[in-house]
Amino acid sequence: MSGASNPTIEVQPPEFKQIMGHPAPLWMLFMSEFWERFAFYGIRWALTLYVVAQFYNGDSAGEAQANLIYGSYLALVYAGALFGGYVADRVLGYQRSILVGAAFMAAGLFMIAMPNPDIFKLGLATVIAGNGLFKPNISTMVGKLYSVADTRRDSGFTIFYMGINIGAFFAPLITQTLAQKVFNTGDTPAYKVVFISAGVGMLISLVWFYIGRATLKGIGAPTEENKDPKRILYVVLGALCVIPVMYALLVVGAAALQGVLTVLFLVLAVMLVVEGVRNGPVARDKVIAMMIIFAFNIMFWCFFEQAGSSFTFLAENIVNRDFGGWIFPTAWFQSVNSIAVITCAPIIAAIWVWLGRRNKNPSIPRKFGLGILGNGFAFLLLMYALTQLVDSHGKIPFWTLFMVYVIQSIGELCLSPIGLSMVTKLAPTRLVGMGMGGWFLSTGIGNNLSGIVAAMMSGEKGLSVQSALEGYTQGFWILMVGGVLLFILAPFIQKLMHGVK
Repeated sequence: MSGASNPTIEVQPPEFKQIMGHPAPLWMLFMSEFWERFAFYGIRWALTLYVVAQFYNGDSAGEAQANLIYGSYLALVYAGALFGGYVADRVLGYQRSILVGAAFMAAGLFMIAMPNPDIFKLGLATVIAGNGLFKPNISTMVGKLYSVADTRRDSGFTIFYMGINIGAFFAPLITQTLAQKVFNTGDTPAYKVVFISAGVGMLISLVWFYIGRATLKGIGAPTEENKDPKRILYVVLGALCVIPVMYALLVVGAAALQGVLTVLFLVLAVMLVVEGVRNGPVARDKVIAMMIIFAFNIMFWCFFEQAGSSFTFLAENIVNRDFGGWIFPTAWFQSVNSIAVITCAPIIAAIWVWLGRRNKNPSIPRKFGLGILGNGFAFLLLMYALTQLVDSHGKIPFWTLFMVYVIQSIGELCLSPIGLSMVTKLAPTRLVGMGMGGWFLSTGIGNNLSGIVAAMMSGEKGLSVQSALEGYTQGFWILMVGGVLLFILAPFIQKLMHGVK
């Protein structure tokens, strides 16, 4: 293979104006992601509660099915990133993929506002198709703003991650207030208002990126071979064909979906390893290291994503939310994660930079290990609350679930933004988008498992103190063993990374 066509040669980013020590386009991408996450998290708190209220007449027997739908939806949202990365790499370019994806997501969010179970799932399927084109590609473009050797790279991804969480913070507060206080005065939120306001947020993201993409100086623009406008039409038609497939996967059930996702993951692994082998032993080893980290990522998200499923029913039915007659809304728990991330992200980003200057920055595998152990400690607190702090009404104190979200968030900061940065360093240059899709696919597999685990805890009668305790105890031990194992394997994985830190 000639040097001119060697895909391992790094393309240096153009010179950008610097704002707060980072390339100016980072802040444009930050706000685009802010509004997309506003849309995503604006409906997250409501989905399981809506399914039970709308399609099961509020019967707690519907909790298990709601958890399964929620887990499958999240899984497909992230798994779709695999194909979106491929489309951006090979067909459309990153910028146009993001714009097409944003349009589909907005359409899907407006669709789920219609209280029909089939249209509801079709709307979720449309969101899934759009998110696959949007999510991996905007993250990939953050990496393209920096050279691989730029020590600001992890810090830049952590700042970008703050954009995600600022949007996630405001979304539940605003959508819950609009649904329950502004457009409805009863106890039950007007869920359609939640979904419509999320759709509006997605439209803002679309317009913001469309206007701001000029600041990217060609990063993510289509290559000469991909400039043909007909390719946009082909991708739109392809997405329209994907929607009924996503609908079918939502209908078929979480267990069958798990098999499909596993096969996709294995196919992806083979494709990335083959590409790595073509580029030489160093590229091959980096791909192998990345795939090992992906496996531990599945474990993390299986239990972290209880936040939107079993934790929602825990908050609704088992947590004491009464503050002297004012009931803390269940939806607002979804903002606690964001508060913690917004507060801690700059601190942790600064710590990584400070340690890096002294050559003491923990390796990527050890940062992941810290994230998994942090998640485990959150479940340890739940175990304590459910055994020692249950009152005569079968409730646990408010502060316990609040702190669970905080502890999980610190673990998340050790893992998730570092994972995004890791992919841009370890994936074969020609398939960075597909590598990012693989990261989101592993997250999706964990999310689908989270729905299965939450459904098992809810059972046929809904979540109880005892069923929650049993499920969270198992989660604690799995996470602790996984975190310790990753620390043991860290030197081996770091050797495979060939100096990437």
